[in-house]
Amino acid sequence: MPNHLPALAVRAAVVTTAAAAASVLAVLPAAEAAPLPVAYTGTPVVATAPSLPQPASAEAVAAGTRAAAVDFAMSKIGSPYRYGASGPNAFDCSGLVSWAFKRAGKSLPRTSRAMSKVGTPVSRDQLQPGDLVFFYKPVSHVGIYIGNGKILHASTRKSPVKISDMGRMKFNSARRI
Repeated sequence: MPNHLPALAVRAAVVTTAAAAASVLAVLPAAEAAPLPVAYTGTPVVATAPSLPQPASAEAVAAGTRAAAVDFAMSKIGSPYRYGASGPNAFDCSGLVSWAFKRAGKSLPRTSRAMSKVGTPVSRDQLQPGDLVFFYKPVSHVGIYIGNGKILHASTRKSPVKISDMGRMKFNSARRI
């Protein structure tokens, strides 16, 4: 706990001194009690407001959203696949992606085909974690890229939400949200 006694003592001294000065000024003739002009020869100091931190760039915010979506999706590894399910206990491919991004603060369309039309196209060699990766023609599967050529996805009725090598499926396109 901070010791406030010195600050209180200083305050009391200032108040006492100000009161004493006021009592002296009260008995002086008006001409003698008037303030004296003082010439100031220094450089004036202008107080400025502290600078505020710069807001995060739109790309930094989007990268944070993608990272959070990866984390949310990772928390569902092992959850069962169920066609048409969008969590929180079972998922199909687009349901997992939609659920993870919604938890991260970004709403996406519900189907893989509709998702393949949002965001910015990304080439396969420019993928970053959190990018959406689409497979087959026409698009019928989506996963979340997690790095090192791997995706996180809800695969089939026979396997739960898992991490897979991207090369095991026919790559169609990728988008950055």
